[in-house]
Amino acid sequence: MNTLRHDDARAAEFRDALVDTLLTNKMITSPVVERAFRTVPRHLFVAEGTPLDVTYAVDNSVAIKRDPDGVVISSTSAAYIQARMIEQAGLGPGMSVLEIGSGGFNAALLAEVVGPDGRVVSVDIDPEVTDRARELLEQTGYGDRVTVVQADAENPLPGLHEPVDAILVTVGAWDLAPAWLEQLSADGTIVVPLRMNGVTRTIAFRREGDHLVSTSAEVAGFVPMQGEGARDERVFLLPDAGGNHVKLRFEGDVPADMSLLDGVLKTERTEVWSGVTIKHGVSFADLHLWFAAFLPGFCKLAVDEGTEMAAERKSWFPFGAVHGDSFAYLAVRPLPEGGGSEFGARAYGAHGDAAATAMVDQIQAWDRQARDREPAFTYWPTGSDRPEFGKDTAVLVKTHGVATISWSSAADAAR
Repeated sequence: MNTLRHDDARAAEFRDALVDTLLTNKMITSPVVERAFRTVPRHLFVAEGTPLDVTYAVDNSVAIKRDPDGVVISSTSAAYIQARMIEQAGLGPGMSVLEIGSGGFNAALLAEVVGPDGRVVSVDIDPEVTDRARELLEQTGYGDRVTVVQADAENPLPGLHEPVDAILVTVGAWDLAPAWLEQLSADGTIVVPLRMNGVTRTIAFRREGDHLVSTSAEVAGFVPMQGEGARDERVFLLPDAGGNHVKLRFEGDVPADMSLLDGVLKTERTEVWSGVTIKHGVSFADLHLWFAAFLPGFCKLAVDEGTEMAAERKSWFPFGAVHGDSFAYLAVRPLPEGGGSEFGARAYGAHGDAAATAMVDQIQAWDRQARDREPAFTYWPTGSDRPEFGKDTAVLVKTHGVATISWSSAADAAR
């Protein structure tokens, strides 16, 4: 039993404060979603002993289960993204919804939103997770309003005989399984955290002919999909002179000969600056998406304490690119008088200048072509009639289809 169960009055204060914040920040925009968040006791679904201020924080996810190495493999998502995903799905009373990835709390929210005449099915591959979700839903009064199924959702779900109005995928998905589209009604919405070369956006898709087009997208991170739909990263370690490592993590294509980077951290570091600036407090998450779409050799970085990069942690971001025998990573430097920061790239290797320049070229391209535009996403299942994609459209080949990202108005004609 969760040790916070007795603290209902205090929990209600935290819950109402959370909802007030979600409303103020326009993360909740409909009365039915507001009522659900004010009703469902989040503190009864998180791990035992989780403090109320952590449970009801806007942007805190709470781990449910970890693997033997301590990596989170199931969690209660941050409240803001749960609210945004339900709003993205356009759910309301009497609708049916399939949740892929169980935990209990989100399913209870969905049950409140669709009401007693609606239907909620929640599926997870892990029997420990489904057993826990089923127990908590029963204890909180939602046991007869949510059907919890243990299965690999990559395959058609047994017992789901009619298409649903919406599908919410609550784990990071590298691709859209054909079974999901088969289970989605013709005018339904699927909301999925789609992993695109290491960068995730939670995208709401609706059908348009033989393909899917985005209606909204949110920046978020999720634990990765397990089972048949899993897609593992490939990680390469670059040692420095002290035995510490910089880790290069690739989700997409890996450069042909990574051995060219042997000893690269022993070379002199170079840097190139772009002239592109940003004010403090302004998001540049779409720059990361632009890199994932258009920067050859793109990867994500992690570093050990003790490396030169770790010592300068406040001035770089974990996005980089391999360029032959060199690699570059995104960096910033402060502008005079607190006016913000300038983007640039730092690099190691015999051709570090070329690696840094290639990254800076993409920073400048993003600034010219995409900075003030919302990206649009399209998914073309295998067998769909794909057009010729223009140079302004990024094409990401998946197992069951192709995902595209575009920022230019010209891309509208290509969707």
